[in-house]
Order: sequence, then structure tokens, then C-alpha cells
Amino acid sequence: MTASPTLSPDPAADRAAPPPGRRFDLLAFARKHRTILFLLLLIAVFGTVNERFLTLRNALNILSEVSIYGIIAVGMTYVILIGGIDVAVGSLLACASLAAAYVVTNLIGGSPAAWFVALAISSAVGLIAGYVHGKVVTKLHVPAFIVTLGGMTVWRGATLLLNDGGPISGFDAAYRWWGTGQILFVPVPIVVFALVAAVGHVVLRYTRYGRQVYAVGGNAEAARLSGVNVDFVVTSVYAVIGALAGLSGFLLSARLGSAEAVAGTGYELRVIASVVIGGASLSGGSGNVGGTILGALLIGVLSNGLVIMHVTSYFQQVVIGLIIVAAVAFDHYARTHKA
Repeated sequence: MTASPTLSPDPAADRAAPPPGRRFDLLAFARKHRTILFLLLLIAVFGTVNERFLTLRNALNILSEVSIYGIIAVGMTYVILIGGIDVAVGSLLACASLAAAYVVTNLIGGSPAAWFVALAISSAVGLIAGYVHGKVVTKLHVPAFIVTLGGMTVWRGATLLLNDGGPISGFDAAYRWWGTGQILFVPVPIVVFALVAAVGHVVLRYTRYGRQVYAVGGNAEAARLSGVNVDFVVTSVYAVIGALAGLSGFLLSARLGSAEAVAGTGYELRVIASVVIGGASLSGGSGNVGGTILGALLIGVLSNGLVIMHVTSYFQQVVIGLIIVAAVAFDHYARTHKA
């Protein structure tokens, strides 16, 4: 007679317990924690190569740089979660910041409220442009990549026309504070980035709207049949990333003391790379803000470390591009070789 297996008092415990003799899945662990593991590896390598890398000053420099495109990356997380893409963010950043600077320097002058007007205009320009992108995607059914690719050219061209391609400077101290000031010894852009990331995380994880974003990315038609206003979700996501691009443009111009027509060039690569490296799926429905933050930090650490090692900026672009491909390839491999 065959003895029956012994069951524990709690059936749920039996279901949760791993099969006897199951080995530690190194591939699954590496896939789950790949971003932070690679980030720690880079910190260790660069810290060994150059002692200046691990100083507090350099850490704040990295975070300040990351903050500018990291703010947009939070919005890009939502865009990629719905299965979309936005390659116009760099051009939109420049257009929004230059439009704000143009109004402030030509119409507002030295008013104490100049920074507030600039912030409002920059965010509003970005939001409206993003809203237009979303409407074209939802109403005309044009692929998001094509819409934002066109937007990338349109907004960059508008930026060049606005001030004949020249920069605008001469901001007052209150305006500059948003880029160079500190709150409790922490640079203002880092604080703003932390607030944006926190709000983005809470909305995505704990609100009905966040669940709708995941639902649209997982299966838009199923979400529609479940009562989700898919067009509203898609349009709002593009409006949000547009507003965040405008906010980043304001912070960047305040930090540099100048709004420039070439600002934000290449930012779309860094922003998308941050989200993808952070574990989001380009097909939608998978990803989170925490992973995006780690991805943005990884790119910041990599860029800073390469600069310290006197590697040219041209090669940095090559490295970042290779990392994007490697991240997507590894994710695909891990998904198709699950035990």
C-alpha cells in the first residue's frame, strides 16, 4: 500500500511552499534585480578607478543631471505602460523653455513673479503639445511613433524660429534658484524630481487611474469592454509627459541660466533608455516608476563615470545604445526561458 503524503494544517502553505529539491533560480534573480545589480557594479568599478567618483559632491552632480531627464522618464513610464512611445520630449523641452523665457524677458521683465510665469508657460506649452499628440493618436489612429516623430521635428523647428535659433538669458536670481538653489543642502532639481517620482509612483500603484493605465497597456480592447475610457487614458498620458517635459525645460534653463534652442537634444534616448533599462516592456502593461528611477540613475552613473575616465561623449552614446539593446535582449531571453 502506498502511503499518502502528509499535509500541513494550512493548505495555502502547501501551495506556497516550493517543490522539494528546487534549486535557486539564478536567472530569475538576475532578471528581477538586473538594474540595481548593474548599477552597483558600475559604482564599484568607477569608484575603484577614480576616488573622486564616490564623493558627495559628485553624487549630487549625478543626481542633479539625472533629475532633468528623470522627471520626463516618470511620464515616459506611463506612456510605455500603455504600449506607446514619445520621441518628441527633447524638442518639446526646448520649445517650452524657450517660449517661457521669451515671454519673461520681453514682456515681464524683472518682475518678482517672472519665475512663476515661466514655470506656468513652460508647463502649459508642454501639456498642450502633449494633448495634441494624444488626440492625433486616438482620433486619427496614427501610430504614436509617427506622431511624436513628426512632433520632434515640428517643436524643434518652432524653437529655432522663436528667437532665430539664438539663446535667451538674463534671468533673475529667483528664476535661477530653481536650477541652482538648495533645500536643506539638496539641489532644488533633485527635490523636484523626488516629488514627481513619488507622485507618479503613488498614482500608478494606488489609484484607479493607475490600474487603468496598466489595463490599457495589457489589452486595450479588453479594457474598453470593461468600461475604461481608453481614449481619455491615452490622451491624458501624453498630456502628462508633455507637461513634465515643460517642467524639465524650466529647470534646465534655470540651471544653465539660459534657454537654448538646442536644449534637450538626445534626451529622448536617455528617457526611453531609463524606462526600458528599468524593466518596462515596450509592448506595454509591465513596468513601474521605481525601476525607471534606477534606470535613470544607471545612465547618470555611467555617463559621469565615463566622463571621469575621459571617454568622449560620442562613445557614451554608443554605450547607452548597446545597453538598451542588451536590456531588451536579456528580458526577452529570461521571459522565454522560465523554468
